Amino acid sequence: MPRTRVVCAHDCPDMCSLIAEVEEGRLVRLQGDPDEAYTAGFACAKVNRDMEVVHSPDRLRTPLRRTGPKGSGQFEPITWDAALDEITARWKAIIAESGPEAILGYAYSAHQGHMNRRLVSGLFHALGASRLQAGTVCDTCCETAWDMTCGPVGGTDPESVIHSDLVIAWGCDLMAVNVHFWALLEKVRKTGVKLVVIDPRRSQTAARADWHLPIRIGTDAALACGIAHVLLRDGLLDRDYIAAHTLGFERWAAEVLPDFPPARVAEITGLSVADVERLAAMYGAAKASLIRLGEGMTRLAKGGQALRAVATLPALTGAYGREGGGALLLAAGSMDFQFGVLNRPSGPANARMVNHLALGEALEEMRDPPLRALFIAANNPAVTNPDVNRLRRALSREDLFTVVHDPFLTDTARYADIVLPATTYLETEDFFRSYGSYRMQYAPAAIPPQHEARSNFHLAQELGRRMGLTDAVFSAAPRDLVPEFFKGATGIIAAVDPARVFDGPVKVTPPAAQEFRTPSGRLEIFSETLAKQGVPPMPVWEEDPIETADAVRWPLRLLTAPGYFQAHTAYAASPFLRRREGEPCAILHPDEAARRGLAEGQKVLLFNDRGKVGLVLRVSDEVQPGVVLVPGQRPDTEAVSGTVNMLCDERRTDMGEGACYQSTFLDIAAWRDVA
Repeated sequence: MPRTRVVCAHDCPDMCSLIAEVEEGRLVRLQGDPDEAYTAGFACAKVNRDMEVVHSPDRLRTPLRRTGPKGSGQFEPITWDAALDEITARWKAIIAESGPEAILGYAYSAHQGHMNRRLVSGLFHALGASRLQAGTVCDTCCETAWDMTCGPVGGTDPESVIHSDLVIAWGCDLMAVNVHFWALLEKVRKTGVKLVVIDPRRSQTAARADWHLPIRIGTDAALACGIAHVLLRDGLLDRDYIAAHTLGFERWAAEVLPDFPPARVAEITGLSVADVERLAAMYGAAKASLIRLGEGMTRLAKGGQALRAVATLPALTGAYGREGGGALLLAAGSMDFQFGVLNRPSGPANARMVNHLALGEALEEMRDPPLRALFIAANNPAVTNPDVNRLRRALSREDLFTVVHDPFLTDTARYADIVLPATTYLETEDFFRSYGSYRMQYAPAAIPPQHEARSNFHLAQELGRRMGLTDAVFSAAPRDLVPEFFKGATGIIAAVDPARVFDGPVKVTPPAAQEFRTPSGRLEIFSETLAKQGVPPMPVWEEDPIETADAVRWPLRLLTAPGYFQAHTAYAASPFLRRREGEPCAILHPDEAARRGLAEGQKVLLFNDRGKVGLVLRVSDEVQPGVVLVPGQRPDTEAVSGTVNMLCDERRTDMGEGACYQSTFLDIAAWRDVA
């Protein structure tokens, strides 16, 4: 049976090396690559079922043209030539009448291969179209906060956890989003290393930890400031490291930390004074503590301050200077490949920007020129974006020419004028760089494109040629572009021979001590950049006035988290995984359910001023009173009604202009009472 080493391209930090087995043209098995140390011979439960996705009977087989109202899902098959002729004719006419900024390319991360992820954006860059400020639905807040603190650089090597003496998963459900780090950590814990989980939810990771602290949503900065307060009070600081490698500590210690004694921190976070003291003492005693940072703590109004406060802690104990110590948010910043050949092959230096999370706003409000054409790939914004009701209304514009490239007829594709069948990652070849570990690899396709599907990369090339673009990237073979990524590269990838990536996974190792790439070359507790932007220049917890007002009006706060089998709609094509996850649900504490007369398994309605969503109720003390948890991002067709992001608005975070999903307040009632 033919076996091919491939790479998982789902949006996940692990970037697993996989072995694909094919029989008579069908993918029959996927398993972890036993020769790759980090993947360690196993794949997660989701990826193990990707055969169902590749060979799903629901795959789009041909291009489609809309025949009914937008959103109705009424289409007829057309040929690829007819589809491409119509697309390019419409685009050329729009450019002639309104200029290229009337077009927006909207592609993101459903395919983590850099060829397929980046060349679509490069196409629209070269055309001079409006540009996507990508990632604001996901990680721009946490990345910006990290950059303001440590600089654009990767964090601790996760494989160095074998040298750690304490691990804290702060807002990170490792079993859902980082399962191979979890497997490595489990081996380390057998030596006596403790795992502390700080999370509003008793996740599967929290339930298996040595200690779980169920912090209130949005109070992470207060807890971090409280830990720093105790470290300062009790003489647990590494003064030499602070003096040599940080900027602004004395000012922070004088102006901020006195406001966060354990009693106040306990009041803010919902933890006990004893727990705050115990955590700070434990952290201060550790020499090589490692904090695995989650992105979820930053998806709220003051999310940037939260991450800055937590990311500062390893500097106070000197953990950043020791192997196995420090913090890890992302690794990609230290693997600075030259992807501009794909992202920016040509085109103007500047063009109008559209915030990823605010597509509805842009479609309804942008002028001079208004957006008249939209191309969406590797994204499902009609489910994943905040204020989904507004976005769907905007996508319904009859004067908006929309093209969607996807393997399936998604909620978003139902609003398209033209739908194009896309390959899955297992039908493409690509170059991969992990964002959660220090690894890279090139992968061939496991099987040919199914039906009439085409990859993002080859579609972008064809559209580029038809639009008259002559950049070499629009005719190059994918493999031939790999050496371009290494040209001029510095740091840990400078010595890597590009040819090595074709032979299998390549591991690079960052310095044992954390590097800082801030303007000062130090960890910046005080950021002059933030001060100039009018943002608090030192990490601090502050109440957000809008959140405070919403909390008075609405009794519950929304918590969203990845599902264990349906993290997002990319897995929706697997019937097995949908069954394992269960119906789209809302999880409520028993006290809150009893107060409303609600019972397990009942259909309920979540509602606020922005929308109404019907889900099935689960009653569990895995969440605290005052919280409703909705795991995963699920399409309308699976829920009782709607999708959870109908309840979220388009507010921006304090840094990075990110989405504030966790700054959503609402109530819940029986379906019959409100529907």
